[in-house]
Amino acid sequence: MTVSISAVHVFVDDPDAALVFYRDTLGLTVRHEVEQDGFRWITLATASQPEIQIVLSQPHAGRSQEDGDAIAALLAKGELRPMHFSSDDLDATFEAVAGAPGAEVLEEPQSRPWGARDAAVRDPAGNLFRLEQS
Repeated sequence: MTVSISAVHVFVDDPDAALVFYRDTLGLTVRHEVEQDGFRWITLATASQPEIQIVLSQPHAGRSQEDGDAIAALLAKGELRPMHFSSDDLDATFEAVAGAPGAEVLEEPQSRPWGARDAAVRDPAGNLFRLEQS
């Protein structure tokens, strides 16, 4: 039996700002974009791992008002779990991400005691985004 990751969902409050960040800044490729009931889902992938899709969706899309409100509140507080990306050039990728509209730098690139070198940024929606040297 083989199991692999096919998709990861990321909540965003502004799909257009998220698209600029993930497509234009990080270079991910848009695979699908769906609009339904006033909401958008945008599916992206990296060139190096096209089989793993990142799905950007709004908190209220496909959910009850109560559940959407709860997710939106967590998103606004920056309390959703972080995403981790790796890059073969941490410094160059960090400079691009740090200069992206709406991005907030939390930690500049630094070496960690456990051997990793990484940085931390919030995307335009407030999601914690860790970037490490691959």
